[in-house]
Amino acid sequence: GLAGRADVTASAALAAAAQRDWAASPFPERAAVLRRAGDVMQRHIDELRDWIVRESGGIPGKAYFELGHAAQNCYEAAALPSRSQGELLPSASSRLSMVRRVPAGVVGVIAPFNGPLALAMRAVAPALALGNAVLLKPDPRTAVCGGVAVAAVFEEAGLPPGVLHVLPGGADIGAALVEDSHVRVISFTGSTAAGRRVGELAGRHLTRAHLELGGNSALIVLDDADLDQAISAAAFGSFFYQGQVCMAIGRHLVHESRYGEYVARLAAKADRLPV
Repeated sequence: GLAGRADVTASAALAAAAQRDWAASPFPERAAVLRRAGDVMQRHIDELRDWIVRESGGIPGKAYFELGHAAQNCYEAAALPSRSQGELLPSASSRLSMVRRVPAGVVGVIAPFNGPLALAMRAVAPALALGNAVLLKPDPRTAVCGGVAVAAVFEEAGLPPGVLHVLPGGADIGAALVEDSHVRVISFTGSTAAGRRVGELAGRHLTRAHLELGGNSALIVLDDADLDQAISAAAFGSFFYQGQVCMAIGRHLVHESRYGEYVARLAAKADRLPV
């Protein structure tokens, strides 16, 4: 079932308690969990592919594309715990001034339906690697491949209990994440309209907000372009996952000398795409 506001409150308190021990764990241990998470996804790639296809409607090729990104996010996040945690600052007096980076605490992640596993993992993996606990709210339409699957991967990878919580729900649960006093950072991926509301609410509660919103992407085709390559790129860019991605090509800016042929060939390509 879907989470309620009481679930958010309870999970946030549990996450805050579990986060202290997780942040205090040696950095090689946290890095190892992230590496194992990437390996777990590789081992279960066909099972995870089937959930993405079944639940989100993406074709198998799209699912494999997403899974590759999700696993790579874990491997890259595994390098974060060993990076420098601060810097020395210049001082006018004979004293040592330094800045130390520490975990934020509890991070709220609001993930979308279109790349449910990859776009959740993109925020969850680095947050965990750096010693934070995470409250993940997947889109209710992709609660398994964008939520339960993430939790299962990290459980198998050895993440301690209580550090990651999955709270499927709608806008009310997203608002509850931003409003909870334990949540210090919110990572939102979704529409510009919803992002405005998240940003406004985060500003009111002084919650740090990372917003990745809708795109406005152009493909530029000049007069000397190889149209075979241009049409292939254009079709992939505009029609990948039915165009329901932030970086989908929304505008085709084509030199006037190639315009007629470009439109005709792109239309013919679209006619041949299986639905």
